Amino acid sequence: MLTGTRRPPGEIRDAVLSILRAHPSGVSVSAIIDEARRMLDDGVRESSVRSYLRLNTPRLFHRLARGQYQLAGFADASKGATNTDSYRTAVHGNATLIHADCLDWLKQCMPNSIHAVVTDPPYGLVEYSPKEQSKLRKGKGGVWRLPPSFDGVRRSPLPRFTVLSPADRAGLGDFFAQWAAMLAPALVPGANIVIASNPLLSYIVAGALAQAGLERRGEIARLVTTMRGGDRPKGAHEAFADVSVMPRSMWEPWLVFRKPLEGRVQDNLRKWNTGGFRRPSETRPFGDVIRSAPTRKAERALAPHPTLKPQSFLRQLVRGVLPLGEGVVLDPFCGAGSTLAAATRVGYPSIGLEKDPEYFELADRAIPQLVGYDPNGSC
Repeated sequence: MLTGTRRPPGEIRDAVLSILRAHPSGVSVSAIIDEARRMLDDGVRESSVRSYLRLNTPRLFHRLARGQYQLAGFADASKGATNTDSYRTAVHGNATLIHADCLDWLKQCMPNSIHAVVTDPPYGLVEYSPKEQSKLRKGKGGVWRLPPSFDGVRRSPLPRFTVLSPADRAGLGDFFAQWAAMLAPALVPGANIVIASNPLLSYIVAGALAQAGLERRGEIARLVTTMRGGDRPKGAHEAFADVSVMPRSMWEPWLVFRKPLEGRVQDNLRKWNTGGFRRPSETRPFGDVIRSAPTRKAERALAPHPTLKPQSFLRQLVRGVLPLGEGVVLDPFCGAGSTLAAATRVGYPSIGLEKDPEYFELADRAIPQLVGYDPNGSC
């Protein structure tokens, strides 16, 4: 590529992140530039690399002495960061709930120790900031505000992904690139990663996970009709009565990724107990469509989290991610602990990480109740 030619979006970013992941103790700017030119071509501009580092410090990078940079997730790792034992924990049977930021915890996690991930991340990050969480808990405004009713049905607060700016979306991609890079070493070969998503933002997170070397294995469609989309133009609903601004949401994509196998599938299954999905029965394979209703009012009363997923859905999904029924399931954004409850119900050990102290307390209370919840009972 000739000097001065416009580079594909994200190419410099991907190269810099890859280089810093390979140098956890830090690396000089000049070395970053040299390696980026070897990875891409001699047309990489020094100013582009320096600008990306400068603009994303300290959010993504930690500036060391002598002009060196370090990936923020690895900062102080060489000095012996806080031991996992120092985190506040709550144990419910074979489920361990930990009050921790997932990036802090993952950088200390033993390699090849997690067999599957099932999680519903805070998409956009904006709605889970302290400012927006405060608004949500007070019931006043913020990106969580929605009209109080729709066709006569009262609406629950939901994150509004359409309010995200280009900078917010770029930040989302950078966060998940960092998260995936730190998650990958903790996973055993063949581990499944299943992540709740939405049609507006799934491409960003999928790109970040692929960048970390994880293999995309498709999507699982949760068939559920939500209140998102389908409405007429704001302020012109009568003039354009036959128009929906965006399609009414009738499904929810869950991205499926896998850490690369060691050898063939059967080799990986024998060594690591994973590399596929557990079949619901001998005659039926695990499928990529799971029918689901919205979370019921009775279940929400047990765990009042704004994006709570129903146990009827999660138990099917969690059961499937460990093909031999052996291993540890991780939820690094565990919220009210619904994934841990589902794992306990199907007999799997699990670990949940939650950095918000109020949601940690909620999960501590809710997990035992969700484990005992009967989706087929009267509500």
